[in-house]
Order: sequence, then C-alpha cells, then structure tokens
Amino acid sequence: MGTAVRTEACRVEMADKQDAPTAVVVVNPDGLVSGWSDGGRLLLGWTAEDTVGRPVTDLLVDPPPPGFPGGYGAGPDSTGFTALRHRDGSTVDAVLAAHPLFGPDGRAMGHAVTVQRWGRRPVIADRAFEQCPFALGVYDPELRFLWINDSSGRVIAHSEEQVLGKKYREVLPEFDRTLFPERDDKPYTDTLSEVARTGEPARLITVFRPRGSDYANAWATSIWPVRDAQGRVRAIANWGFDMSAEYWARQRLLILNEASGGIGRTLDVIGTAQELARTPVPGFVDLVSVDLLDEVLRGEEPPSVSAFTSGEAIRLGRAAQHSAKDEAGRVAGPTTPVTHPAGSVAARCLTTGRSTVELAADPGQGGEWAFGPGLAADPAHWPPGNPVIDGSIAAAGMTGRITVPLRARGALLGVVSFSRLDRPEAFTADDLILAEELTAKAAVAIDNARRYSRERATALTLQRSLLPQGLPNQEAVEVASRYLPGGTGTEVGGDWFDVIPLSGARVALVVGDVVGHGLHASASMGRLRTAVRTLADVDLPPDELLTHMDDLVLHLASDHEPDGHFQSAGESGATCLYTVYDPVSRRFTFASAGHPLPLIISPDGTRAPVPAHPGPPLGLGGLPFEAAELELPEGSLLALYTDGLVGSHERDIDDGITELRRLLNHSATSLEALCDTVMDGMLLDSRTDDAALLLARTRALDPHHVADWDVEPDTAQVPHARKFAVDQVDAWGLEDASFVTELVVSELVTNAIRYGEPPIRLRLIRDASLICEVSDASNTAPHLRRARAFDEGGRGLLLVAQLTQGWGTRHTGNGKTIWCAQALPGHRRPVPDGS
Repeated sequence: MGTAVRTEACRVEMADKQDAPTAVVVVNPDGLVSGWSDGGRLLLGWTAEDTVGRPVTDLLVDPPPPGFPGGYGAGPDSTGFTALRHRDGSTVDAVLAAHPLFGPDGRAMGHAVTVQRWGRRPVIADRAFEQCPFALGVYDPELRFLWINDSSGRVIAHSEEQVLGKKYREVLPEFDRTLFPERDDKPYTDTLSEVARTGEPARLITVFRPRGSDYANAWATSIWPVRDAQGRVRAIANWGFDMSAEYWARQRLLILNEASGGIGRTLDVIGTAQELARTPVPGFVDLVSVDLLDEVLRGEEPPSVSAFTSGEAIRLGRAAQHSAKDEAGRVAGPTTPVTHPAGSVAARCLTTGRSTVELAADPGQGGEWAFGPGLAADPAHWPPGNPVIDGSIAAAGMTGRITVPLRARGALLGVVSFSRLDRPEAFTADDLILAEELTAKAAVAIDNARRYSRERATALTLQRSLLPQGLPNQEAVEVASRYLPGGTGTEVGGDWFDVIPLSGARVALVVGDVVGHGLHASASMGRLRTAVRTLADVDLPPDELLTHMDDLVLHLASDHEPDGHFQSAGESGATCLYTVYDPVSRRFTFASAGHPLPLIISPDGTRAPVPAHPGPPLGLGGLPFEAAELELPEGSLLALYTDGLVGSHERDIDDGITELRRLLNHSATSLEALCDTVMDGMLLDSRTDDAALLLARTRALDPHHVADWDVEPDTAQVPHARKFAVDQVDAWGLEDASFVTELVVSELVTNAIRYGEPPIRLRLIRDASLICEVSDASNTAPHLRRARAFDEGGRGLLLVAQLTQGWGTRHTGNGKTIWCAQALPGHRRPVPDGS
C-alpha cells in the first residue's frame, strides 16, 4: 500500500509540473498573433507555426473579456477569465492578462497576453498548505495517512514519509483514549471514524500530551469529509491549532466560577475550609490541605501579624484535607493538630504573609506547554522569590506545591497547601495567581463564618441566660419544655417561653417570638419576657396584658429609630400567646398577639376546638386583643409552641400543626419523653429558625381544699370571719398557721368593709401554700405606707406583708381581690410577689 501511495504522489507531482507553465502570446494592433511562447504549446497544444498570423480570437471559445485585444482594441492592463480551445478539441479554462506594448515613439505595437490555467492551484498554493502553521492532514476512509503538512508532523513527532499509508491508530495509539476520563471526552480517533462513516463534519477541542512532552496541550480541531464529483466520501481531512493558553485560562476561570458558588455556602468554619479543599481537586491539583489557627476554629479573634515571629514552630489545626484519591474527603469533626517547624515553608508564609511555589525540578523551556506558552519559564511572570526548586518534595510524591497564607481583613487565619502528585505538569505563574484567588475567596468566607460563630455563641449565651433555667414548682399544671436554636448557619432567634405562678394557685403559661435574629432579637426577647413577668405580677387579664405589651413594643421600635420615626413591626415586632389556668375553677383563659393558638387534647384523646383567632402581632398599635375562656377537664394536655417548630421551607405551617397533633400522645406518662418525641419528629435538619415547645397537663384542686364565705359589710362580722378562717385551717391540720391566718383575715376583711364595696367574699385555698383572699366590688387598690407615731391606722398591710410570704392585688371584671400567701412546711413553691 505504501508503494501505491508513493506512485500516486509522483503522478500528481508530474501533473503539477505539466500544468504549471504560463503561455505568453503577442498580439499586433490588428488582433493577429505575432508571437507564441513554448508555454502556449504546453498549455494548449498549439505550436508557433499553428498560431502566428491567425486572429487571436480563433483561440477563444467564449467572447473575449472586456478590454481584450481583438475584441475591444488597445487599452490599459486588463485581466479576465475565458475558455480557450485546446488543439485536441478540449476546452481549457484560463486567466488572461493583457499588457499593452509601445514603440520608442510611443506608438502602440500591440499587446502581450499571459495565459494561465484556471481551476488548478499553482505550486505556490501547495507550498502554502505545507508551510501552514496549523496542523493539516488527509486520510482515506480507513484512516490511512495520505498527506500531512510540516506542522502536523511536528505535533505527532513523525515525518510525512514515516506515516504515509499507515493507519492513524498505528501511528497515534494514544488518541484511542482520553487524557481526562473524568470529563467523559470521546477519543479523537473515534471522532475521525464517525466523520468517515456519517459524512458529517465535526468540531471539537482535544486535550493531549504531545510526544516527548510532559505538558498537556489543548487543540481546536475541525474534521470534514472530502467528496468526489459523485458526492462519495473519498477521504477525511482535518486541521487544528494549539489553543492551550486560551483553554487553560478558561479552565482557571471555570474553577474560580465554581469557587464563587461553592465556597462560603455555609457559615461554618470547618465546612468552608472543606469547600476550599474540594473545589480545585482534581481539575487544578491532586491534594489540598487547610490548616487554621486555634483561635479561628474557636471563633475568636486571630492574633496580630506581629505574633508570628521567625524561629518558632507554629501550631495549627487541620480543618480540611481533600485528595483526588479520596473523594469522600474530610468534611468535619475534631481537627487534627499540625505543627509546622520553624523555617518550614508554611511557617515562612505565615511569618512573611507571602506565597511560595515549590517545584520538584526545574521545568526549563518545557514549561512553554504548561497552561500557556512561556509562563513557566519566563521569570518576568513570577513574583520575587518564586519558584523554589526543591527536590525533597519529590520524596513525598509531589511534583509541585503552592503554599498560600489565609489572610482576611489584614488578619492571618491559617495556611493552605495545593499539591500536584501524579501529574507531571509544573506549576506556572498563572497557577499561583489562581491559588491565591481561591484562597482569598475562602479567607473572607472563613472569617465571616468565624465572626458569625462568635456572634451566634454570644447571642445563644444571652438567650439561654434570659430563658428560664428551670421551671418553677407549682401545683396547677405538670410542665415540660424544650428550646432548640436554628441549625448551623443560622442566627439565634428570639423564641421564648415562661411559666409564671400567679395568685390564687393559678399559673400563667407564655410563649412568644421576636421578629429577627441575632443579638438584637435575643436582647429584645429578654426585655419582653421581663415585661410579661412584671405585668403578670399585676395580675392583668390576658387581653389587657397584651395591650400593654403592644405599647411596649411600639416604644422599643421608636427607641431603635435614631430620628424618632415609627419603625414597623416587620423590623422590631413580636408575637405572644399568654394563657392563665386556674386549678380551682379549671378555667383556661388565653389571648394571642399573632401567635399560633395552643393545642388542647382532652384526657380521652379528643382534640378540643379552640374558639378564638390570633390577634394582630405586637407592635402594630391601635388594634384590640380578645381573650377566650374554656373549662378543661382535669388531665388535659396543652401544647404551646413557636412557628419554628411547625413551619419550614419544606413544610407548610398547617401541615406542621397537623403533624404536631399526630405526635402529641395524650396518654404519655412522661411529658419530658413526649417533648423529646415531638422535637425529634418535628424538627428538620435544614431548619432555619428557633423552636420552642411548652407542654402542660392540667390538674384540678380538690374542692375540699377551697373554702369561701360571704361577709356582710359590717365590722361586727370581722370576729365571725376570723373564727371561720381559724376553724378551716384547723380542719386542714394546719394549726401552726392559725395565729397568722387570724391576723391577716382580720386585717383584710376590716379593710374591705371600711374602704371597699359589697359584695365582700373571703376565700381560703390550701395549695402548696395557704392562700387567703378577700374580694370586694371596689376598684380602689390598697398600698403600703409608713404610719407616723400617733396615726391610728396604716399599719395593717405592713403587718400582713411582714407575716406572709407575699401579698398583692388583682383586678377583676367586678372589683378587686386582695390576697396573701403563707408558706407551708415541706413546700418550696415560690409565691408571686405582688407587693
């Protein structure tokens, strides 16, 4: 086959030589041929004897072109295309160029006409293809080499004589596989075969290592079929040019683009470090390690740059490491301590704040193929001191390593190492720029995560300090609670809850949510919780308490506005659910300010409807709040919660409430265990908000522990009231409390008769403490005052305050109630302090 190809090549070459001549014809002013060159014989077959003296138009098949002698007379130089008669009867397409001839006196002597064959490329065209800087090649349908130019020979490291007649796969077996299998590229030889089979041209970018080079090149290639006159594919041609500089620059941009979207997605220091470690593997390097200072890992301020001095080892924590051989990588977990000895590259980078590039060997001029011509070998592109040739890194299996200090906002956070292991390409100056760009993006994200971790820890500490550290002892309900902040990457919110013992053995259950997150939300939550406790001590009904809270939030908003302008609830608002349960009457009263209503489950498991609607959120102002009241069976289960428990991006709030109802098991013996079950079942890993849950199971006070008596508005009834109280206390077996009870009943009943309005009622309640209540129809509340030496009154309430654990006043819809409580032996229940 090689001999046949060479014979065909020789025949074509001889034909080229025969077709190459140019004919010169001299035409006199009369249009007759007066001169004929030997090239005319070679081109058209006519001799000088055949043509001289004949009209030149006899040689033309078509009319002469404009300006041609014999057709339009003498004129300036002119060129045209026409068909000439060959002596054998065939037609020759030719290009004619007419040049006028003049004598010494300026008289026209005729024309000199040059004739060249048209439709056959000249020899110089062959030279142009052979010397083309692009790689050109022609192959038969079986992919045997028919012709290549010099550039193609240099790329494949073979001359034309070495490859003619051989199959492509024999000469270039490496093109039967892809250089980067992870990119799912099709082998180049397969593309050639596909063009030969389908007759459809193809364009592609091929990445390969030329023979004798350690560096990968990128070539833009076009492949097309060559057809004969009948349209059959008789050969395959291709051309390509080296676009390595552009290709690798684009790859760097793609890595930077991936880094922009892939680094800093979470506000977690270790997670961000792992994102940095993953991004450049394997497209850029084979191994990345990220070492951070311990202060950064703890969310603290990093030390100043001056703290890093030469001559000292530096201790860091390896936050992330990722290798091309270990796709799982290290995502998170306890960091591994790493010590960089004094004088090591990492220690120098932290001390100087400058990057270092280490190469296992000098790339020399071979570097012209590394990610762009000339960049590796040209020292003008490298910063001072780089690269460093260090053969010792080869012992660690590395061909190169770039070490970059992690720096953000002028502070050093750690150091990053980018290493190449199995690839022979040496790093270039552009690679150093890419490594520094990746590190800079990650440094800002890591510093943001560090700052966020510190603020979140501060806010969480503040919030936990403001939440109840333990639920108070009381006999009205059994309670259990849970609070969980938002997931990692979210700021602490303003969710809160409280259990507040009230007078008359009652208890207030409260849950709320401050709009926003962070320190501001935690501080606002603390102020609102304190306000609720203060207003609860005043014993305001739920709807009135929320009205006062609404005013407070409005004041908070104006405090935060520097010019005193009103700030909307969307920026400093809150929601709150305030409920009161009375174990004596088993009445449950509640009002909501934009907060989800409580879920109530009866002892038999039925879901009790809540005949109310949430009111407006706190902070809107001018809108009323409505209270609702229910009588609950003993043992009813109450669930108070924040919207972070039931709502999320993946779940609608209504669906969340339905799921919460399903999880609330009324027969659960332990509310603590039920809390755990609910939190585990409701909270998603991707939650972005705080969640609070308060469960309560109601109790009812034994009717025998409550005694009341109507008092006539006559001071003569005071002794009877004292006797009623003493007898009841003795009946309960509380003889030790008789003396104090007799005194406080005498004082409170006397005041009600003198200063209050009928009807007057005395009530004793035996709960965790002994409670004495006197109610009347007057809204005037008593208060403590200092009696002077000769005053006849003013000492009664002072005496009550000294003898009891606490006292206070609560207003009702038809008057007020004065109460006081005495501690009983064996009980530690805190009594509301309403003094």
